[in-house]
Amino acid sequence: MSTITLIRHGQANTAAQDEVSYDRLSDLGTQQAAWLGDHIRATGEHFERVYCGTLTRHVETASAMQAETHAEIVQDNRLNEMEFFTLANLLRDQQDIPLPASREEFVPYMPMLLSKWQSGGIAHPPESFQEFENRVGSIIVEISQGRGPALVVTSGGLIGMVMRHVLGLDIPAFARSCIAIMNTSVHRLHRIGDDLALTQFNAVPHLDHPDRQYAQTHL
Repeated sequence: MSTITLIRHGQANTAAQDEVSYDRLSDLGTQQAAWLGDHIRATGEHFERVYCGTLTRHVETASAMQAETHAEIVQDNRLNEMEFFTLANLLRDQQDIPLPASREEFVPYMPMLLSKWQSGGIAHPPESFQEFENRVGSIIVEISQGRGPALVVTSGGLIGMVMRHVLGLDIPAFARSCIAIMNTSVHRLHRIGDDLALTQFNAVPHLDHPDRQYAQTHL
């Protein structure tokens, strides 16, 4: 049975307001990834295939996990995140809606932004909502048809879109899933018949110990 394990990247630059500034791991993000790699090796789990996006935070996370000890890492830009900051800055400039300043402000902001993006309410986005949805679907189907268990290092928005595909989520539920996803969290899909089934969501076993719970981050 083909299995896909999705990993969100480690904590990135939380002070960023644009894509380029955000795209690097913090010291904590590197540590989160290293702890996850240690945990996976301690369980004896082996992946025959390893993938990541082409963003710096994806590559740095895979490197800190030492994911290459399982298989050669295949980088694919279809695993890259939606450009949240670009979309948010366009929304600010076009409709005078400010970027959220805290995680609490993300709760109403994300479904609003995603709804406007899906309906074409943000002019000149870097890609349309449908294009993002299609590229996520294409790479996940391709990976699911491969042989042996696969490890995929990517981003929270992409993992949320996978949840939308697998669980049939509407925009509000899609947004809530994106907000909930923690840094270096583990998500598992199993192919059952012709479909993928979600068997694990947002697990952080490498951060469960009391000494590491401070490292359970969303932003």
